[in-house]
This record gives sequence, structure tokens and C-alpha cells, in this order.
Amino acid sequence: MEQQDIWDAETAEQYDTPGQGMFADEVLRPAVDRLAALAGTGAALEFAIGTGRVAVPLTERGVPVTGIELSPPMVEVLRTKAEEAAIPVVMGDMATTGAPGEYTLVYLVFNTIANLLTQDEQVSCFRNAARHLRPGGRFVVELWVPELRTLPPGRTATVCRSEPGYIGLDTYDVVSQHVVSHHFRFDESRQARLFRTPHRYVWPAELDLMARLAGFELETRHADWDGAPFTADSPSHVSVYRLPA
Repeated sequence: MEQQDIWDAETAEQYDTPGQGMFADEVLRPAVDRLAALAGTGAALEFAIGTGRVAVPLTERGVPVTGIELSPPMVEVLRTKAEEAAIPVVMGDMATTGAPGEYTLVYLVFNTIANLLTQDEQVSCFRNAARHLRPGGRFVVELWVPELRTLPPGRTATVCRSEPGYIGLDTYDVVSQHVVSHHFRFDESRQARLFRTPHRYVWPAELDLMARLAGFELETRHADWDGAPFTADSPSHVSVYRLPA
């Protein structure tokens, strides 16, 4: 599965869920608040900007945002919300593509760094973030913690979420650190819709080493955008890396 094939026109049309899920105010507002504070008076660059879930409200907060995005259909949806002059987007992959200008903040949210399926690509992503930042600039990564403790010996799959009309199933290859997320949506009929995404999962310690290779230092790590402490039981983290001033 290639990323440009996954994020096609059909997926882009169905991606936004206004007021629900990751678009819910209680999910989105703390992220925008935190990113706006980190950007300060400077500009922000979003890797994998998508349909503008974060970029649009962040721009409305007065932070100039530029994006890098691999999927033309996702950008077409973004363009229904903001023109190119308001939120410029450079087409390309987040590991190598450059954007004009210099930024105080680069951010990569909602587990998207795991869409890069090799360690080399993920390291390149950190280096690409560093190339765009001013001295003292920050790179923010939101990422889930691999749920390997829920994977019994001899089993290769876990149910990551189950609710009415939806089941999420993750299948693991622990040798390559690859996981495929299978999203099943269904109703009262016998038909179901399946959407699958491949990832390379990354432990926080490995992420920190990637950051060091790119010249970053870990500044803070919390369990969520509200600043809850990160613990051994946290299912995800928001990590802020900073370049030396």
C-alpha cells in the first residue's frame, strides 16, 4: 500500500468529521492552543497538512501556516476552506520536500510520522524539520505508543478500538516494527467498509534518538495536548523537540 494510493479522492471526501472524533472541539482546541503558544510570533510549517484540520484554526489564531502534503485530493478539500494565499501548500513528501521561508515551529500530528515506513525516512523527516527552523525553533510530534503489551505470545493482532458501528484492528510485524490498522465500519446490513493504513511504529526512546541525529533536544513530553504527565500507561504522547538557540 502506497501512501499516495491510500489518501485518494474517496478518502479525502470522507476524512472530515466536523465536531466529531479528531475534529471535536475538546480534541482540536487544546492542540491548537498549544501549537499557537509554541509558534509565538513566528510562522509554522505543518508536515502532512491534509485537509487543514489543524492548520485552518491555527491560522485563524493569527499564526501564519504553510503546509507540505503528498495527496492532491486532500489539498483539494483544504482549498474549500482556505485559499493558497492564506495557507500555502507545497506538494511532496514530508521527509524530503522543502518549503520556502524560515519557521519557529514545525509540527506533525495525529501519528502521521508513522506513515513513513522505514527508519531512514523517519530520520530524514527530523532532518527536514531542522532545515526549516530558526535557531531555537521547535519540532512537535504527536504519536501513539505501540500497544505491544496487549499482544499475547503467538498472536499478531489486537483490537485497538470497538464501538457501535466500528471495530479497529491492528496487525503487527514485530520484526520490522510494522503495523497495519484495519478500520471496519458497518451498519445493520451484511455489508461493511474497510479502510487500511500501514505504519512503522516508533518507541519514544527511538524517536528521541532520531531527534538527536538531527540536532534536536527533547524539551517536553506529555501524554496529551493538555499537558497531562506522560507515564508508562500513556497510550500516546506529544513530544516537543528544540534546536539549540
